[in-house]
Amino acid sequence: MNELPHITVATIVERDKQFLMVKEKSDGNIVYNQPAGHLEANETLIQAAARETLEETGWEVRIRHFLGVYQYASPLNGVCYVRLCFIAEPRFHHQERVLDQDIIEIQWLSLRQLDGLRQQLRSPLVMSAVEDYRKGIRYPLALITQS
Repeated sequence: MNELPHITVATIVERDKQFLMVKEKSDGNIVYNQPAGHLEANETLIQAAARETLEETGWEVRIRHFLGVYQYASPLNGVCYVRLCFIAEPRFHHQERVLDQDIIEIQWLSLRQLDGLRQQLRSPLVMSAVEDYRKGIRYPLALITQS
């Protein structure tokens, strides 16, 4: 049975040459991912990216750029994910904030650490986004039309 793709957002947040990542439970596995999640009703893609980052990490961020659209069909569940990735700057960390229930912890990881975790990344899209970010890909937020 073919179902519609799942629309998700993700956020690349870099500070001091380290990337904000979540260690989370997914389909019974422990994986690493950028702050990411599903678009909810009545919110823009940019609002969703900021919200998901806050809910999963406790970090308030300012969305600065659009990185790209990524598509992935998971071999685990057969679901096709269309992931819109944003670049954000960290603004304030709410250390007391209770994180989403599947989040084990947040970590700031270097590119070298991420490269060593390739087999534990939630999907290949995680590293694809980091590599695109490191190439300097940046699109203005005006690329996304919202009404």
